[in-house]
Amino acid sequence: MTDAPSREASDALVRDASGALPRLREIMRRLRAPDGCPWDRDQDFASIAKYTVEEAYEVADAIERGDMADLKDELGDLLLQVVYHAQMAQEAGLFDFDDVARAVADKMLRRHPHVFGDEDGVVRELRPGDWERMKAAERAGKGKVEAAASALDGVATGLPGLTRAVKLQARAARVGFDWPDASDVIAKVVEEAGELAEARDRLTADEVEAEFGDLAFVLADLARHLKVEPEHAIRRTNAKFERRFREVERRLAAKGKRPEDSDLAEMDAIWDEIRAEDRAAAAPVPGPKAAPDDRM
Repeated sequence: MTDAPSREASDALVRDASGALPRLREIMRRLRAPDGCPWDRDQDFASIAKYTVEEAYEVADAIERGDMADLKDELGDLLLQVVYHAQMAQEAGLFDFDDVARAVADKMLRRHPHVFGDEDGVVRELRPGDWERMKAAERAGKGKVEAAASALDGVATGLPGLTRAVKLQARAARVGFDWPDASDVIAKVVEEAGELAEARDRLTADEVEAEFGDLAFVLADLARHLKVEPEHAIRRTNAKFERRFREVERRLAAKGKRPEDSDLAEMDAIWDEIRAEDRAAAAPVPGPKAAPDDRM
């Protein structure tokens, strides 16, 4: 771990736009210094973690929207999170940014012997199951002997709920614990939804939450069977809902009204108009009929 530069050297580095990564790391060091930013100094791993997750979602959102200029900015924000955590770790004498970069580079070399070669420099073909075997060996090398105890070990608890549900289900499926077909999962979705609808009035709030969790878990399983990424699907639906509701607001404003001045019947009618327009716009446009082919 490197020592802090002098104030003059630090000022020069902070203003040197040509050294992008060293400059960013020095900016973060200065923010965390005793004479730095009070807010940045007060943060710790736990308080910053939520921002790290949020920035990852912002990256995904920029990609979803196809906004490359925004993607550049959001990737910078995500990189800042890595630099932030590394700086806090360096202050605690745990590791620094170079250790982080070195560890992931070494990992990529280990996990791609079909590209870089193995420890003996021999390039070999990647076989089915090699990736999981390499990951298991890494966990064992870290002393995580319990890694082989369950097919579900190694699925990070900090993942978004639906994403983790799919990963848990996929792990169980590898050892044969899975529905044979998506139709079986759909039947289970109907069953779970029916149970929630029938019992919600006599259940406690905690029981309702548990039943809803069961339904969401089965929906995640259905997404896996249909090869749909659930987080992507819900972000797409969120964007559609936002666009349509903003259009409801716009059309009400054209009448000199706000949603609170309207009622559900009027807003629902406008919503149906917008939905019909969306469907018409998405419908394929019939092309001219092809001339008969005499060769047939």
